[in-house]
Amino acid sequence: MSVSTTSDASSLSSILGLCIEDHEVEKANLALIVDRYKESFTSLPQGKGWLGETLYLYQGYWYPSITFISIATVMALQDTFQAKPTDIYLVTQPKSGTTWIKALAFAIVNRTRYNNKCLVTHPLLTINPHDCVPFIENEILRSKPTYMDENSTRLFATHMPYNSLPQSILDSGCRLVYMCRNPKDVLVSMFHFVNKLKGDFSHDVLKLEDAFEKFSKGIGSCYPYWDHVKGYYKASLEHPTRILFLTYENMKMDTANNVKRLADFIGYPFTKEEEDNGVVQEIVSLCSFKSLSDVNKHGKIVSGVPSHAFFREGEVEDWKKHLTKEMTHILDEITKEKFHGLDISF
Repeated sequence: MSVSTTSDASSLSSILGLCIEDHEVEKANLALIVDRYKESFTSLPQGKGWLGETLYLYQGYWYPSITFISIATVMALQDTFQAKPTDIYLVTQPKSGTTWIKALAFAIVNRTRYNNKCLVTHPLLTINPHDCVPFIENEILRSKPTYMDENSTRLFATHMPYNSLPQSILDSGCRLVYMCRNPKDVLVSMFHFVNKLKGDFSHDVLKLEDAFEKFSKGIGSCYPYWDHVKGYYKASLEHPTRILFLTYENMKMDTANNVKRLADFIGYPFTKEEEDNGVVQEIVSLCSFKSLSDVNKHGKIVSGVPSHAFFREGEVEDWKKHLTKEMTHILDEITKEKFHGLDISF
């Protein structure tokens, strides 16, 4: 199996959806969807997000109202999105390794199509992983689907919690890969990411203390963090052949073996010949933090976010440089309580 396109020459425009005109269409469609669902969500409980945006509490989770990944697109997806049994969904919370898992899965699925070392042909050596693997929250806004070939394997990403996924995904039998990350590192990474975005639009810098308060109270896009993780963890126990549960820390500790595990699960196992020829290590190197961050020092992804904003440290336990002992203790206690009885560790 492979992700299909019309030809190698037109692959980047057709599979990655990089057309500026398409982005303008998406913005127009978003406005229509927000208007369509406005009566459904404006009466819901409200809060303030990390960027000062209005959040709405829906099915136990907070969502912004006007971004591409929003309460309106979630509602529209639940009503209209049609999954296929051959689909693959990469699920994360923001700042939990989304960019990395997108790159790895894209490289695995397309490894017979692109040479992992060729600057001319491999999209990941020139393009941000977010423009290689679309979010379903964005997909619903497109005038043309990302995957034109009805017989191709569709590789999507989402931040949606398990209990809010479209019913067609739950019923289709498709595979989901969930990756979570130590909540303390998620907090710190999100804090820096938000301030990068604020730097483009405002001088109102987010303070770590304010970010900590919101995070610990479960306020933020697709939060509460702990409920999101628990939802997919429990689902992975109930459906182990359909849902793969990963942690960012374990992926970092043993990347090669986890890449092989990921490939097996999504239906693209490595042959012995490929392993002997170093294909696994090629993909690990191609998708390394250094490689991806070097490629993404300049430019913006299609949605307009600077490419470099998705790359800062990429390390495990970076939180030790930022959080106070009191913050650490509080988050550890919340995690201990929320994950009680579950085999989730970082």
